[in-house]
Amino acid sequence: MKAYYQDDYVTLYCGDCLEIMPQLDMKFDLCLTDPPYVQDSHGGGGAFGCRMRDYHKGVDSLGYGFENKVLSEAIKLLDKVHFYVFCSKNQLIQILLFFEKYNYDILAYHKTNPTPTCNNKYLPDTEYIVFVREKGVLLFGTYSTKKKYFIQENAKNDFNHPTVKPLNIIGTLLGNSTKDDDIILDPFAGSGTTGRACKDLHRKCVLIEKEEKYCKIIVDRMSQEVLTF
Repeated sequence: MKAYYQDDYVTLYCGDCLEIMPQLDMKFDLCLTDPPYVQDSHGGGGAFGCRMRDYHKGVDSLGYGFENKVLSEAIKLLDKVHFYVFCSKNQLIQILLFFEKYNYDILAYHKTNPTPTCNNKYLPDTEYIVFVREKGVLLFGTYSTKKKYFIQENAKNDFNHPTVKPLNIIGTLLGNSTKDDDIILDPFAGSGTTGRACKDLHRKCVLIEKEEKYCKIIVDRMSQEVLTF
């Protein structure tokens, strides 16, 4: 199996994660991923013009959710069960039921400038992060990094992807749950934020992304100068 891109820290595969994960002959310390969300079936963005309609089309194109089989295949690749899974409120029950035998926390990313799609519903200002670990998995970090709420502006989107997550949030999660040279898996890499954070923090990672247009964006991001959190 040939990598789409590879450097000292990041290996990227372009394809379906359910086809690629069974071919990976390695073990990982953490799976951190932002899978496609299940979106609310009702509308709410039509009153805000073409820009909001375009935003909804982009999000809706990713709004088909994901199979539990992805989590099952990821577990096979982990030394111990250890996940961060971003999700919508509609997926919390699915994910928590799947991981009901393990310890978990629910973290939240609260956006201070959410998209103003509020016709007959509350603002879409909160996304969730389910943190799961089995007994024996350590949690590092400090008093300031281990808060359960991330409150900040929506991530600046320079990557032509509708659901980019803030780099500092991904970096904080990695810092709390991994060490230098740990290996992280992201089966839904999107625009590559997990890979960018891993490279900046000297963690190794394997990214899998189905859409080649996003793989090209990931390659461009990996060429950026290494940052310091």
